Amino acid sequence: MSTGTDILITLQTFTKQDGEISKYDRKFEGQLFKMGNSIYLRYTEDDDKQEKAVVTFKINNNGGIQLTRKSKEMRMQLFFENNKRVSATYRTPYGEIPIETVTPLLSVNISDFPLVGTVNIDYFLYSGGNLLGEYKIRLQFSV
Repeated sequence: MSTGTDILITLQTFTKQDGEISKYDRKFEGQLFKMGNSIYLRYTEDDDKQEKAVVTFKINNNGGIQLTRKSKEMRMQLFFENNKRVSATYRTPYGEIPIETVTPLLSVNISDFPLVGTVNIDYFLYSGGNLLGEYKIRLQFSV
């Protein structure tokens, strides 16, 4: 699987910020790559309201996940490890903002035959010691 395998991704995110809850539910065509001991899921968000962004989930063999979202001038990289606080950065046109994630739930299930999988992440996002929001990611993929 060193070359990419086409997959269909179903993504749901739930966000709670300042008491407001929002839900995002989309399907994307993407690719799955296996490099070394890591699995990469990549797709492009193309939304009329926002500029195009490339999203990559890197699933490490230790169970940790790195989420990268890149658009024209923005780059967010988040790291998720079960029950750990992990530092990251959010690059904006105005500079880098230090952020942190705390992940109370992280689960990954992948089956090779047929190639299907789920990624579930619940996390809290902090900046400067302040809670910015609570998030849940529910990602499913299949060929």
